[in-house]
Amino acid sequence: MASLLQMIDALALRGSAQAQQLSQSLATPLPLVQAMLDRLTAMGKVERIEQEDGTCLSGRCKSCPQGREHRTVMYRLNT
Repeated sequence: MASLLQMIDALALRGSAQAQQLSQSLATPLPLVQAMLDRLTAMGKVERIEQEDGTCLSGRCKSCPQGREHRTVMYRLNT
């Protein structure tokens, strides 16, 4: 299992990553990786970034009930 320091190191090497990518590269279950990222975000060490993936045709994803489905969540170290 990965530690918080290993998570920080993985983000430092990648620049930014999705939780699924970190889960695979650290061989750690996704729920644990997500909990670690939430903790690092609360500590101010990691920044959570939501990006629209470009599949929304109307451009109104912010008000759309399914708007979250059109977003990719990335994490990067806070600078």
